[in-house]
Amino acid sequence: MQSDEYGFLLRFSVRAEIPSELLEDDDFDERAFLDEWERGLKPEVVRAVFQVLRAIPGWEAHVRNRGAASEDEIEIVVERSYPDVEP
Repeated sequence: MQSDEYGFLLRFSVRAEIPSELLEDDDFDERAFLDEWERGLKPEVVRAVFQVLRAIPGWEAHVRNRGAASEDEIEIVVERSYPDVEP
């Protein structure tokens, strides 16, 4: 049996352009957009990716942890399985 692996990177850069007027407001949290990404958008994106990957027969997906913080990296391993062939 042979095992082969290929890497594919999908990177998200999360940015916010904040008007100067908001930065002058003491009640404005200039890092709140990151919390919105971490608690709202990112989980939904990851969930959608898994939903698509798991819907295709013969393919499985799972998270692989390589020691990086989940705020910085989520590695998803996508595996293709083939049925055993009788000789």
